[in-house]
Amino acid sequence: MVQMNTKTIAIASVFAAFTVILNLSPFKIPAPYAPFLIYQIWEIPIVSVFLLYGPLMGIAVAVINTLVLLAVFQGALPTGPLYNLAAVLAMLFGIYLVHQFAGTHSTRRGEKFLTVLSTALGTVSRVGIMTLVNWAFLRYPPPLGFSLPEEAVIAALPLIGLFNATLALYTIPIGYVIAKKVSSSIKIRMWEPKAQMARPTIIS
Repeated sequence: MVQMNTKTIAIASVFAAFTVILNLSPFKIPAPYAPFLIYQIWEIPIVSVFLLYGPLMGIAVAVINTLVLLAVFQGALPTGPLYNLAAVLAMLFGIYLVHQFAGTHSTRRGEKFLTVLSTALGTVSRVGIMTLVNWAFLRYPPPLGFSLPEEAVIAALPLIGLFNATLALYTIPIGYVIAKKVSSSIKIRMWEPKAQMARPTIIS
């Protein structure tokens, strides 16, 4: 058990480090329709570690990612990384709900079903929650918001929703692919809520 705990911590640390490296990489593309929104790939390892080791590990790596963003890449707003954290947690919540109530990874068909459903619900959850968050806070002055009037906030929400949807639509499936590859390589089962008390399970 100690050896496996150490292995779990080591793998989670690798994912956290990978997230930091991606944070520092130049791979950041401003959305052409809203340049203050940045397409990136640093959320992919967060999804992967969530799928491998569950919510606590996923949240821990997400928080580490946020601290790094606050230090090195705040974006257009000093509190931007906190918006990103809220978006990531909203997306992970959607994925969690799917795993909590729908199937397992035990069959290839079930795995594909989970991937599609998690992508759909993770996207909907992210867009829905962040629409409320942005509606509530963008009206405030920096560092909390952009001092936008009500009309500007309402006009910005569809663009922000499009950004959150398109980002989740590539982040979640790629996160699944990476998690599956890691699961096969180190011979453990991917996280499932009903089986979490029995983790880690070695694949023979």
